[in-house]
Amino acid sequence: MAATVLFPAAPCHRATASAASTAAAAAGGAALRHCGLLPPPARRRRGSRAVSAAAAAPERSSVPLVAASGHGSSDDAKAALYRALEGVNRGIFGMTSAQRSEIHGLVELLESRNPTPEPTAELQDKVDGCWKLIYSTISILGKKRTQLGLRDFITLGDFLQIIDVKEEKAVNAIKFSARAFKILSGQLTIEASYSVTSKRRVDIKLESSTITPEQLMNLFQKNYEMLLAIFNPEGWLEITYVDESLRIGRDDKENIFVLERADSSEV
Repeated sequence: MAATVLFPAAPCHRATASAASTAAAAAGGAALRHCGLLPPPARRRRGSRAVSAAAAAPERSSVPLVAASGHGSSDDAKAALYRALEGVNRGIFGMTSAQRSEIHGLVELLESRNPTPEPTAELQDKVDGCWKLIYSTISILGKKRTQLGLRDFITLGDFLQIIDVKEEKAVNAIKFSARAFKILSGQLTIEASYSVTSKRRVDIKLESSTITPEQLMNLFQKNYEMLLAIFNPEGWLEITYVDESLRIGRDDKENIFVLERADSSEV
């Protein structure tokens, strides 16, 4: 997340319709509709009232397309989301545009079926406890990934979040391990407080951050501010979906976070 409190079809080629062939025009319109595009309106010929009916065809959104593909219930959509997330490593190190489109379509479908329309009124029952990040639009790519040593030297482990509703606090624990030191593992711990501002939104304030053990802190020392900037949760977060096992949120930086229930012993 910014660590957050509370987480192809075949390429299309433009078809052209031959003015001399009605059949070619129909084929061109079908090809464009297959690409998700609309063919240009047919020019009116002298003495003819024929126009392209395809030009008036409405554009379909990704969510209905997802629903139409067989994800009729929320459980089906959740299962499909888990399948789509296989092998993408939470999205942090990048993915294909097709993968991103599929995941976001399923996220939007679940959000449209949120069983908890006023989540901040049910934080104790629905949000309190431990969660694990399984997807985020936060990314660490290119030079930034190299500078942080996350390409070959340091491995990014689980991202866990512990919400304490009674204290209105949250702790994000991002785990790391250094490959050059078999016994060296540790975590970046970010503590934050929050306050409810609406039926779905909370404001978040960063309280403190630290990396333990000291040897791991030494590895990140030079780029610590960069690391903290990536995972800093400060801002606001809107809970767009939450049930007994899954939570989705969106923040003021336009990030998406998907988290699943986890065992607090993992922290």
